[in-house]
Amino acid sequence: MLRKRRNRSREIHTELNITAFMNLMVVLIPFLLLTAVFSQVSVLKLDLPGSASDSEQVIDEEQLNLEVIIRAERLVLAERRAGVLAEFPATETELQNSFKLLNEKLQEVKARREDMRAISILAEADTPYDLIIQTMDAVRVIPPLTTDELPGELFPDISLGSAPPDPQTAKQE
Repeated sequence: MLRKRRNRSREIHTELNITAFMNLMVVLIPFLLLTAVFSQVSVLKLDLPGSASDSEQVIDEEQLNLEVIIRAERLVLAERRAGVLAEFPATETELQNSFKLLNEKLQEVKARREDMRAISILAEADTPYDLIIQTMDAVRVIPPLTTDELPGELFPDISLGSAPPDPQTAKQE
């Protein structure tokens, strides 16, 4: 009989008190949500080189095909048929000024041909990613003059490709 009483005393039913845990969660979840850094993602539509069947398009003789060629030591603004329109130094010290000059030159072209929306950016194989992004920003928008203005649109339809061999380095070799 004594054994039965011991077994009964061990089978005590207690409730699990989770109040302290719930209080912790009520404080912790909003804190984590407020301190989380949400990344801002912007999406640009790019036209990447495709297959040969994709490139069969009607070529308009009056249409300008603008290209910005990113070389190791310079940025080259060219038209596919007419040749080089302008060159800008791309050394680290002069790079920001070169982007500004490139943007101003593209604004002049856009003023003459307001219907143009497309431009190609051709980069050499070892071009840093950041340099390509800065070039895309320079050809895509007109920076606002004041903080109250919105940026203008230059050439929003950007195509990326590989740069042709540099004729200046070919002459030197």
